[in-house]
Amino acid sequence: MRILICDDDLSITQSLSQIIKTYFNKKKVNNLDIITFNDGDSLLSDKSQKDIVFLDVEMPGFDGIYVGNELKKQNESVIIFIVTSYLEYLDAAMRFHVFRYLSKPIDKRKR
Repeated sequence: MRILICDDDLSITQSLSQIIKTYFNKKKVNNLDIITFNDGDSLLSDKSQKDIVFLDVEMPGFDGIYVGNELKKQNESVIIFIVTSYLEYLDAAMRFHVFRYLSKPIDKRKR
């Protein structure tokens, strides 16, 4: 399983990576590949498989809403989580069928 995290805040990518690893270890999923990006341009340049993507909204270059739309055009079955502290993007995220909208800071008790 290939999971991508795209956020310009290194502490968020590290925190999410740890939460994801812990979650999948408990589920006994061993074939986990977590890749991090700090901007949407880099993530869109990655042509590899994307099973699950965690996207920040506001970041340099392409924002998470644009990136999410593009990812869904490439693969309808990709699961996308929007991770942001801005609720005003919720409607735009729902248009491309985001799986879940997570608020920053990440509270691992709410997963």
